[in-house]
Amino acid sequence: MYHSFFFRTFVPSIYFDIIRMHLSKAQIKWVRSLKLKKNRDAEGVFVAEGEKCVNELRNAFELVLLATPDNATSTEIEQMSSLRTPQGVIGVFRKADNLLHPSDSSPYEQMDKKLIVALDGVQDPGNLGTIIRTCDWFGIHHILCSQDTADCYNPKVVQATMGALARVRVHYINIEEWLTEKRNTGVPIYGTLLEGGNMYADGAIADKSKGVIIMGSEGNGISAAIRELITHPIRIPSFPENAETSESLNVGIATAIVLAEFRR
Repeated sequence: MYHSFFFRTFVPSIYFDIIRMHLSKAQIKWVRSLKLKKNRDAEGVFVAEGEKCVNELRNAFELVLLATPDNATSTEIEQMSSLRTPQGVIGVFRKADNLLHPSDSSPYEQMDKKLIVALDGVQDPGNLGTIIRTCDWFGIHHILCSQDTADCYNPKVVQATMGALARVRVHYINIEEWLTEKRNTGVPIYGTLLEGGNMYADGAIADKSKGVIIMGSEGNGISAAIRELITHPIRIPSFPENAETSESLNVGIATAIVLAEFRR
């Protein structure tokens, strides 16, 4: 669209480079258009906001446009922002290739030896962003997502990650096909189910250093097809056991609790 208007900054610094050329109306319009997934996909870019988040992402993604008070007015930044309270800095970054295919053997082989998280239809952007940030905290470097999981480059997701996308790779694949292959090779597959065993019980977790942890959607949980592939159904117990409580936990909170136990 407006590729001729792009500019790049490469000066290594924890601070932002001073941008002397004021953003054009075309650039501002282009950034605003990236609020839509179809436009982000077409251009291969995404938007991040806030000094901390933008600085974190500069370590892992190519910066193609930067808006700060040095090259845009507060009104213009507000027009480009997806936040209720704009944070004064907006960066547009080139996307990474976050789609794995069965022929990509190397990433799969690496994952077999590590602990990874798989998301089955998690559609709330805030929850996805929280899960990515949580995985970053617990040293999980790969998240596998079903195709109906929220877009990790959605502005709300990016904001919720607080820069964790710089260290956690998110892959959109056919997780049923992938899990079927992994189950056949003996990889432990954990799934959080209400009928699962207490995850704090002895033997509930076979190996805390590797395997796949599946988290389901907010409304429907783990889908029937994926349930069939779980080798180790686990449950986060309420307290006290059998007491009347909420029906379930938020998927972002549940992921944090499960990962804390795996890393304990």
